[in-house]
Amino acid sequence: MNTTRSDLTAALKNPLFRRIGELGDEMQMPVYVIGGYVRDYILTGAPKKDLDFVVVGDVIPFVEELVRRLGVRQYHIYRNFGTAMLHYRGFILEFVGARKESYARNSRKPRVEPGTLEDDLKRRDFTINTLALGLNQEHFGRLINPFNGLKDLHDRIIRTPLDPDITFSDDPLRMMRAVRFATQLDFDIHPQTLEAVGRNRERLQIVSPERIIDEFNKILLAERPSKGLKLLFETGLLDQFLPELSALQGVEEYEGKTHKDNFFHTLEVVDNIARTDTEGNLWLRWAALLHDIGKPASKRYHPKNGWSFHGHEFLGGKMVPRIFRRLHMPMHRDMKYVQKLVQLSSRPIALTEEHVTDSAVRRLIMDAGDELEDLLLLCEADITTKNPVRKKRYLANLQAVRQKIKEVEERDRIRNFQPPVSGELIMKTFGIPPSKTVGEIKDAIKEAILEGEIRNDFDEAYRYMLRLGKEKGLEIKEK
Repeated sequence: MNTTRSDLTAALKNPLFRRIGELGDEMQMPVYVIGGYVRDYILTGAPKKDLDFVVVGDVIPFVEELVRRLGVRQYHIYRNFGTAMLHYRGFILEFVGARKESYARNSRKPRVEPGTLEDDLKRRDFTINTLALGLNQEHFGRLINPFNGLKDLHDRIIRTPLDPDITFSDDPLRMMRAVRFATQLDFDIHPQTLEAVGRNRERLQIVSPERIIDEFNKILLAERPSKGLKLLFETGLLDQFLPELSALQGVEEYEGKTHKDNFFHTLEVVDNIARTDTEGNLWLRWAALLHDIGKPASKRYHPKNGWSFHGHEFLGGKMVPRIFRRLHMPMHRDMKYVQKLVQLSSRPIALTEEHVTDSAVRRLIMDAGDELEDLLLLCEADITTKNPVRKKRYLANLQAVRQKIKEVEERDRIRNFQPPVSGELIMKTFGIPPSKTVGEIKDAIKEAILEGEIRNDFDEAYRYMLRLGKEKGLEIKEK
């Protein structure tokens, strides 16, 4: 990574930067583009659309004049906070006045007062985010690097600009951000910074669940989530908001028999999903994360068979809503998606261990519905054995289930199954009101289709309904 003055001037080739700098000169205010834009340009050479600026002076009149000159229509000015956000030609521009901050121990809301550029940079989370580029004519393109952030970028290190205990105590969310940046960028956290995370982990309790999960989701969506998950576990941060996952760690031995470490197995499963999930499906990754969450509560030892986790999918499914509610996560479609995959996570694998009957496949297709393909991806990711012979056999068995699903689905049209005969038709045919009997007939028709006794066809289902009605002593009122 060779970074020269000309390279950084090239980062400012868009005329927008010159116009902002010219306004700074006219109003006698130093202006800088800072943080993520500078960091990512140095790392990749690719300019991004999110821009952060620091104005040394009164930022509100500066932004008001900039809005007028650019003809910006979509903008927000937050006078109480001394910040502003503009949307301009595909860019998102955020402005803040240079300031210094101090925190009360029991709050994340800082006391703020005007400051210098260095005051503003030292309040930032990590040295790699303290880099700034001057925009005024006198120092256009000049790199401001007071905390050796450029060296840490070269060395691929996450380090706080000040004493990490102060940085993390002031704003505990920065501990999550340290792990997130290390995961996204594949950097290492400096040993002193990492130790401070462990010391200050309980400070995370003053941060809202929404902000914690926002950082955590970015870790899950990284190319290799296990790096961040392992760091969260080792520092004790994971225990502060998701202790159910930490509880998976460990191997117990009894009478010489052990079970696998379900925490590190889960990390492998999440990484496997990340490799195949090209769409960045966050909730599929959550399903991978929680697919074994019920194992600690279901763990049993049997002298003949060793360790077992019978019913862990059911227990895990019951835990999902509680976890989502506690962490203030979406409680409707997304939670139900994760819950369904957790509850069904062993079903396809179980089919490979016995003769795959059409009936079992029909039930799987019906129960999984639109999530069937994601369920199969999860099951394939769940194969983490290091034994090549065993892995080949498991994958072949799962492929056999896939083929059987394809055959049954093409023939029987079971996915998102709705019985061909409705409750309304049953009531109309036999002249009966809504009742338990109507439900029993519907369920019997559904079971007959799933068991292969009749086809998923209206005429066959209707004849079967008439037979059931006769058996129950019902008379046909209308055909």
